[in-house]
Amino acid sequence: MNETAKKPRGRPRAYEPQVALRQATGAFWKSGYAATSLDDITAATGMNRPSLRAAFGDKRAIYLQALAGYWELQLAAMRKALDGDHALETALMRVYDAALAIYFSGDGPARGCFVVGTAITEAVDDPEVRRSVMDGFRTLDTRFEARLRRARDSGELDSDADPTALALLATATLHTLALRARAGTSRKDLRKLASKATGVICG
Repeated sequence: MNETAKKPRGRPRAYEPQVALRQATGAFWKSGYAATSLDDITAATGMNRPSLRAAFGDKRAIYLQALAGYWELQLAAMRKALDGDHALETALMRVYDAALAIYFSGDGPARGCFVVGTAITEAVDDPEVRRSVMDGFRTLDTRFEARLRRARDSGELDSDADPTALALLATATLHTLALRARAGTSRKDLRKLASKATGVICG
């Protein structure tokens, strides 16, 4: 063996950042921000406190990264659902089906929406969390409104339909699905609810 060959410095990273953040997100999602301790996060990720802090920062920093990651997930799913030339009713149901897939993505009982389940309470006292929540809600409203406006312009909706008001109703339906999922309503019943709301939106 060539004794002059240099050995790699330092220890190899024993974790994957995205995997660890996803595991931390799961811990927050289950119990909420306040009830989730650093010990819970270390147990979920398999990382000790020094490694966790070095990788992500303190508990609040970890949570903010988890919140940002969730918004990316939800908004990407929404964008994919609304893309294409689907009829308005189909497009809206694609959004709700994508949301339900997220709300029921855990191994145990339905977790609902990460934002609704964990961020709403924190938004009262934390301006950064509140800003994240409001920015996300505005994006949901804007994307729904754009699709509804296109539907009105193409004749799918009545000419006197109000895309702005209907977009708020469409977003509110997402919130309702999230809350009821967390409360224990079945996925089948939630899809029926989404279908009824879609019928109202589409007129």
